[in-house]
Amino acid sequence: MKYSLIIPVYNRPDEVEELLGSLAIQTFHDFEVIVVEDGSSIPCQEVVNRYGNRLNVKYFTKSNSGPGQTRNYGAERSQGEYLIILDSDCVLPSGYLQAVENELTKNPCEAFGGPDKAHESFTPVQKAINYSMTSFFTTGGIRGGKKKLDKFYPRSFNMGIRADLYRQLGGFSKMRFGEDIDLSIRIFKSGARCRLFPEAWVWHKRRTDMKKFFKQVHNSGIARINLYKKYPESLKLVHLLPALFTLGVGLLLLIALLGLILLIFGVVGLMRSQQGSCVTGVMAVIVLGISLLALALLPLLIIALIICVESTIRNRSFKIGLLSIISSYTQLLGYGTGFLRAWWLRCVCGRNEELQAFKENFYQ
Repeated sequence: MKYSLIIPVYNRPDEVEELLGSLAIQTFHDFEVIVVEDGSSIPCQEVVNRYGNRLNVKYFTKSNSGPGQTRNYGAERSQGEYLIILDSDCVLPSGYLQAVENELTKNPCEAFGGPDKAHESFTPVQKAINYSMTSFFTTGGIRGGKKKLDKFYPRSFNMGIRADLYRQLGGFSKMRFGEDIDLSIRIFKSGARCRLFPEAWVWHKRRTDMKKFFKQVHNSGIARINLYKKYPESLKLVHLLPALFTLGVGLLLLIALLGLILLIFGVVGLMRSQQGSCVTGVMAVIVLGISLLALALLPLLIIALIICVESTIRNRSFKIGLLSIISSYTQLLGYGTGFLRAWWLRCVCGRNEELQAFKENFYQ
């Protein structure tokens, strides 16, 4: 058996239906599918059973423990030479496994990952969130950029690794968030090669709304500090950018608030002023207030315009461009506030235990 596809699932039978449907039409056939139900109250066993005559699929259930430990459970019951970890909200193009096979034949490695794309059927919100998670202006191009073919840190929605290496490393740690990056770091520390396979991409539905998306990226920001405490060398300049952006936005909003207060004070003063000297002074206050407002809001508007234009061109939709402004600010501020929160509690206040925020968001 060449590949074992490990799929943790939690209350998502409809997603499993779509994913299994895409696996049933793969052009490469030497693989098994292992679906592990992580304490779901809405099981997908009936869906899995419908594919029993089309796929080599196994179905297991266990108590809820989060996706990392659920993947380990599936890996223990796998037979493939390579494990491929997928999220249940992914859909694979028919040539996905053949693309993986081609890459491993051409340039073998011990671990790999692939990028994600937005399908035409995705909702505008899903496409906007996909933009904010893949754009250079929000993630710095670190999620699947082709410049990092030979040193890539895969995410668990599309991640492959030799089964023997996975077991040697102990699989996913007990971290609730950031467990995929934790495994990637240990892969590199072991001396193994981990590459990006650009053609082994998936459609990633990112089943979420803006509120859930904020919680997800807030958890990711916290996880980055948790990872830093375990592996200090893992923290790079690019990981600091959302936190710096968040501090910058906070400073600009304070300046804008000061400008608004001065503007209101000046307008009220102008309405009450009768003497020429007083009018001159009040007008100076109004001009200062407008200047501060412009100084604070202009950078935010420029960033919003750049995001809107790029997303509109990429998605061929002005509506998605506008939504991308919201999702991009949500992504940057969510990650930045999570990062700063964890930095304060763990690096300044000295809290030793791993920090968690929105614990119910394992599968968001």
